[in-house]
Amino acid sequence: MAPPVDTFARDRLPAPPDLPEFLFERPELQFPRRLNAAVALLDDRVAQGEGARRCLIGADGSVWTYAELKDQTDRIARVLVEDLGLVPGNRVLLRGANSPMLAACFLAVIKAGGIAVGTMPLLRAKELITIVDKAQISHALCDARLAGELEQARAQCPTLRTVLHFNGGPGSALEQAAGAKQADFEPFDSAADDVCLMAFTSGTTGQPKAAMHFHRDLLAACACWPPHVLRATADDVFIGSPPLAFTFGLGGLLLFPLSIGAATVLLEKATPDALPAAIEQHRASVLFTAPTSYRAMAAAVAQHDRSGEREAAPGAPDPLGGQAGRGPALGALSSLRKCVSAGEALPAATRAMWREATGIEIIDGIGSTEMFHIFISADEASAKPGATGVPVPGYRACIVDDEFKELPRGSVGRLAVKGPTGCKYLDDPRQAQYVQRGWNLTGDAYLVDADGHYVYQARTDDMIISGGYNIAGPEVESALLLHPAVAECGVIGVADADRGQIVKAFVVLRPGQAADEAMVRALQDFVKQTIAPYKYPRAVEFRDSLPRTETGKLQRFKLRA
Repeated sequence: MAPPVDTFARDRLPAPPDLPEFLFERPELQFPRRLNAAVALLDDRVAQGEGARRCLIGADGSVWTYAELKDQTDRIARVLVEDLGLVPGNRVLLRGANSPMLAACFLAVIKAGGIAVGTMPLLRAKELITIVDKAQISHALCDARLAGELEQARAQCPTLRTVLHFNGGPGSALEQAAGAKQADFEPFDSAADDVCLMAFTSGTTGQPKAAMHFHRDLLAACACWPPHVLRATADDVFIGSPPLAFTFGLGGLLLFPLSIGAATVLLEKATPDALPAAIEQHRASVLFTAPTSYRAMAAAVAQHDRSGEREAAPGAPDPLGGQAGRGPALGALSSLRKCVSAGEALPAATRAMWREATGIEIIDGIGSTEMFHIFISADEASAKPGATGVPVPGYRACIVDDEFKELPRGSVGRLAVKGPTGCKYLDDPRQAQYVQRGWNLTGDAYLVDADGHYVYQARTDDMIISGGYNIAGPEVESALLLHPAVAECGVIGVADADRGQIVKAFVVLRPGQAADEAMVRALQDFVKQTIAPYKYPRAVEFRDSLPRTETGKLQRFKLRA
């Protein structure tokens, strides 16, 4: 009798005609029919005798070797299956800031045949309820320090049977349960096209979409961009800011280093003011962060240089270090050799600032949650100011008009992409918008220049991309409308030199409400308490009315104008 398997995800994959065309033309993309991504990335390396290599480094300086990570994932997988009743195909919500324990949980869920569902630490109960309900999540592994919002959500989540906490200090439930297990878990014999990851992305309507990824998708991402563009080595130390709940972070800070036997630093706090010290402490060499962060750190380097010029005697050494041939680099950054930007368009000015500050050319790239990771990029040698790059080996791209006619170079149109990964929404009619004629339409407007480089122009939908975060305007509108002072509102993204875009709200107040700075702060604080704080409107403009069609539909394009 075959063991039970939960077919929820497979049953809700898009129908074959609605799937993109998948390309497996390259030799490294010939995957076996049976494949478990966690085994391929972790267990196989230990079996090859590399278990003693450094693997994960915590914010506290703790170091896990590959063998130690394998043992812990085995123990957590045993807890999931033996104590919590996990059946292959069950969805497991993962909630926590970046840490070795969170990384072990991701790998343990995949190893056990479960489907990992990462969630941003900043999400509120309202957002967690939506995710749990849509994915019909049965289990959750949650950092004890983030338990509050999940507990609030749990009361309205009948499918969520079990929550186990970790990183809660001595006696923390998951660590205690795992410590009692043997590190000899028999991994689930997954098919290469079994779903192992659901990555939630904000829709432009504010209703999140679950992008499903197969075991083979994770390995395909490791086989395409990293060896052909990043070209890191096993001696590199990765570090960065994106959460593991983002596919940018899961790939860049966990899967990619694992795929080459490198080490990765997982920081709970990776803000621009905290990153340099962590880079220096761990002698990190490969950095993943958003343009906003590069700009802030470059400005700090420039400020240091200006103050150093004023204070240092002529010919005196830079007290914070520096490196010959690397420009006026802050000493803390001197170990860096590869810097990767994604999550939002990289402004040419930010690229120039970083190069001037550190002597390092940023590796830019565009990826999407639906495609899992970067599919257009340029390495340091071929980088062009203002351009994203060219299709990564394994992927194809073109620019098309609304009738799907391919446009000539220099013409702005919709970016269409296909490769070994592609959009597979969980039971969502928006699949038909993202996938057309076998191509993935990312929602970005691009042109191809005379040299064949893809140059970003704008979003083709209402998504706001601010500081590397995707924010749906309607979701912010819904939060604002819960405030008793708000009669109606409209939210758009407006250009911002530091963040790419910021969220701006146009608000019509109810009679008797004061349109003043105190109201601005009250509305901003209210949004921060209602949905993830990074989504709050950084600009608020009060209006007597909002532009609408005759049928009452908000005309956001008039707000933008």
